[in-house]
Amino acid sequence: MKPAHDVQDIQLTVTELGTLWTLYMNNSMSIQVLSYFLSKVEDGEIHEVLEFALQTAQKENQSIIDIFNAEGQPIPHGFTEDDVNLNAPQLYTDTFFLHYLKNMSQYGVTTMGTNYTLASRSDIRNFYKGCVQKVTKLDEMATQILLTKGLYTRPPHISVPDKVSFVNKQNFLAGFIGGRRPLIAMEAMYLFLNAQTNSVGNSLLLGFSQVTSDQRIRKYTWRGMEIAKKHLNVFTNKLREDHLHTAPNLEDEVTNSTEPPFSDKLITFHITLLVTAGMGNYGMAISASPRHDLVTVYTRLAAEIGDYAKDGANIMIDNGWMEEPPQVDDRKELAKKQ
Repeated sequence: MKPAHDVQDIQLTVTELGTLWTLYMNNSMSIQVLSYFLSKVEDGEIHEVLEFALQTAQKENQSIIDIFNAEGQPIPHGFTEDDVNLNAPQLYTDTFFLHYLKNMSQYGVTTMGTNYTLASRSDIRNFYKGCVQKVTKLDEMATQILLTKGLYTRPPHISVPDKVSFVNKQNFLAGFIGGRRPLIAMEAMYLFLNAQTNSVGNSLLLGFSQVTSDQRIRKYTWRGMEIAKKHLNVFTNKLREDHLHTAPNLEDEVTNSTEPPFSDKLITFHITLLVTAGMGNYGMAISASPRHDLVTVYTRLAAEIGDYAKDGANIMIDNGWMEEPPQVDDRKELAKKQ
């Protein structure tokens, strides 16, 4: 039987390198955000889950540093203590911290699971297996505290059908004027999920808009807040058409502080991360929504946040903040050097 190769003999694939680089960048930002939240939180239970999230991000990034050093890969600059002001007044309440953790853990569970399935080298698979376990625990901690404190809004309930039925009319797919059927469970689920994530995003951006001194970035954060609020209203109205409840509004969980706890670079990067998560959620919602009107809505809203993300990338580039991810070789350029 042929012996297994040592992992050091196997080069990282593009998926392994790309996901590790992206995770390092996202974690380096999260470390600064969570450090600030920890310096302001008053509730002991929420402090515990914030501390777990921070330690998890720190350990994951140290593991990535070890992997990159062994591979001769440069370590991304990412975000440092220069991007956070722990002495700034409290910008968000403890309740918002908890909803933020729940929202980010949902994104993390999906992302880490995908990263695990895309990895082939044994050490990278083991790394992501551990990441999945940790982010699942984080989601469990945040969910249980939300439930205990009466802050968790459960998705809507629907009646239990009395029999199995089959679709026998083409208007099952219709969603515009005439013949529109009620939502199916998966459509309602994604409408609720996307209302929930836009509620968190709206409040996060509301706080960001208060603390940035750069006029261009302030306009960008305010525009993002308006987009999130608009999308929240679209999803809420779709749910209410079928008499279903929606996600809570978290704007009251933003204080009146105007002293920046985060750098403009971190704020802009964080917004791009929210947009990435939103695009993924909208894509999954399209695949799970047979009703034509919902597909049209999601497609239109995805295009809107895609355009918004492009403007954010331009801000990052113009300010020299955007680090280049690992890239494949430019064969045309290499050929010119011969």
